[in-house]
Amino acid sequence: MLAIASDATQPAVFSGSRDRFESVLAWLEGEQAGALSHGELEERLQVDARELFRQLMQDHLDLRAQSEPRIADVTDAQWVPRPTAETGHRRGLATVFGGVEVRRIAYRRRGEANLHPADAVLNLPAEKHSHGLRRLAAIESSRGSFDAAVEAIERSTGQHLGKRQAEDLAGRAAADFDTFYAHRQPPAAAAGDLLVLSCDGKGVVMRPGALRPATAKAAARTNPKLATRLSKGEKRNRKRMAVMQKSALRPSGLFI
Repeated sequence: MLAIASDATQPAVFSGSRDRFESVLAWLEGEQAGALSHGELEERLQVDARELFRQLMQDHLDLRAQSEPRIADVTDAQWVPRPTAETGHRRGLATVFGGVEVRRIAYRRRGEANLHPADAVLNLPAEKHSHGLRRLAAIESSRGSFDAAVEAIERSTGQHLGKRQAEDLAGRAAADFDTFYAHRQPPAAAAGDLLVLSCDGKGVVMRPGALRPATAKAAARTNPKLATRLSKGEKRNRKRMAVMQKSALRPSGLFI
């Protein structure tokens, strides 16, 4: 449960978010917004929404910084104590809404790296980019090129990543690939289990030299509309069915 000190000099919590929301309302009530089409309104409000949610996240992080409790005894993994606490240490975080700043208490010791327990509470990554951006980089990179991934992320979030950044984020997302699948081993099959395969029976368009003689003769009698490729409906007599050869019969009944 977060709590805010009652100091009269304390700035109002979420005042930045309230001001930004009121500015969007004022714009919507004005003549400029009234002259736009629905598509233009969508485009403008998408940008305003991202900035509003970025400000909401920033205000929430500021709230957590203001109410972060001081911990009496802090030690690292090797049980080395950090006897000194210092407030106001900052780090940046790139999120799906935009850049924010995280302020937290640093626990210090001369000659040792600072510890920030609030980073663990927030589960912050060691690098700048949030888990949301990392997830998008991994998903979009698996769909095509890294250039296309960068474009897709910018379309959906308004945030621009460099191509090298997208590559690095996707690579880090794959770091636990082997461990993940090691814990998802399928159960061993019993002797009576069946493996069922299905196919659509449509065949695969082949190069002319790979057709069977009768099919190649039928294809030669046609007159394609285009010189470089087949148009719609012209793939008749140009396909071969995919086949699976039988070489052994396993106890499970699977033909291979």
